[in-house]
Amino acid sequence: MKRPKKAQAVTQNPETEKLPKKQKRVLAFIALTSVVTILAALVIGSYAAINYRYEAVPKGDAVETIFEVPRGSGLSSIASRLEKEGLIKSAFIFKLVTKLRGNEANFKAGEFVISQPASMSKIYETLAEGKAVLYPITLPEGLTSAQIMRIIATAPNLSGQAPATPAEGTMLPETYMLPKAMSRAALVKKMQDAQTKVIDELWDTRQEGLPLKSKEEAIILASIVEKETGVGAERDTVAGVFINRLNKGMRLQTDPTIIYGISKGEPLFNKKGQRRTLYRSEIDRKTPWNTYQIDGLPPTPICNPGAEAIAAVLQPAKTDYLFFVADGTGGHVFAKTNREHINNVNKWRKIERERQRRQRGG
Repeated sequence: MKRPKKAQAVTQNPETEKLPKKQKRVLAFIALTSVVTILAALVIGSYAAINYRYEAVPKGDAVETIFEVPRGSGLSSIASRLEKEGLIKSAFIFKLVTKLRGNEANFKAGEFVISQPASMSKIYETLAEGKAVLYPITLPEGLTSAQIMRIIATAPNLSGQAPATPAEGTMLPETYMLPKAMSRAALVKKMQDAQTKVIDELWDTRQEGLPLKSKEEAIILASIVEKETGVGAERDTVAGVFINRLNKGMRLQTDPTIIYGISKGEPLFNKKGQRRTLYRSEIDRKTPWNTYQIDGLPPTPICNPGAEAIAAVLQPAKTDYLFFVADGTGGHVFAKTNREHINNVNKWRKIERERQRRQRGG
């Protein structure tokens, strides 16, 4: 019986052990790369397809549609409404591409005209970069701040609550073109900024030797010129009269300042509810604004003057006139002397008496 052979130790070549593992890694890497490549191709292909639909212009008749973006609207609500109103085919694609391009926060509030047929890309541009539909609001020159705020509070195309009434004479009255979504507070600030810009520009080019120490005094005098001027072409002459009186130390003696001291610029009425003129007792009553009773300028403006009145005060007509009175046609007759002025006043009173006689049917 033969003895069994001793088991021999098995020795392996290190190189033969490493080779299969390396191959496995290579194969795993190739497999992973293939998966990533396939996924990337799928993603790129999907995005290309989505982007194509986003940029594609649909067929259809040419038509314009007004689309409103309310203040505070988010991308989801905008996209949903666009799809609901038939302006886009897919709210999902509109939202997805907008987010991927980082444009989600770029929408403006307001009303926009969308010209169809239009791609989703074009519609986005219209809502984010286009000009909103603008509506006019006219705030006439010569109104007090309280009167302007009453118009703003009831204007139909503005939003939000009206802010507190600004200081007298701090807003620039004119016709403003506004988007529908503008807030009332934003309009007030716009008017105040506009007035600051006008007075800053005109103050730097003002006539030399004016008896006005500050921009505030210029606004005060401009408010008086505004209330005294019914004919625009007379503004610089009326301003020249007041500048002459201030230079000579004469009181301005202007009726609108009396009215402001009585009613803060609101019209005066008699017991029958009819508009009336000033009573003698009111002319003699001393208030901080009554320029028949005080020297120089009143403490505040008496209304909000327009840009032309401000310009007239800072570039007044160079004239020798010291007086003016209504001429019965909406304008004024100017005079250099008190005697000439009294004659003009008498003529005006005769015109008034004749008008009253005709109104009574006499």
